[in-house]
Amino acid sequence: MGGIFSKKGASGFSASSTAEEVTEGIDGTGLTAIVTGAASGIGVETSRVLALRGVHVVMAVRNKDAGTNVKEAILKEIPGAKIDVMELDLSSLAS
Repeated sequence: MGGIFSKKGASGFSASSTAEEVTEGIDGTGLTAIVTGAASGIGVETSRVLALRGVHVVMAVRNKDAGTNVKEAILKEIPGAKIDVMELDLSSLAS
């Protein structure tokens, strides 16, 4: 009894597939990614999984304290992760 969210598409993934499942086997060593909104929601998970795959993650956040907390949580799970936190407010040209 799967429903529409468990139906796999041509990629082999469904709407219920996790980021870890989708990126399994990918080596991101040598890559750098800037993740906006990285202090909450999908930005946290994107940052975590990219770091898990070896990508150098630059977390662009409005609230640097919140971003630092997320960074510390990711480093606790993935001690060798390369993560930087950068304050960035996309609604402000000054940032």
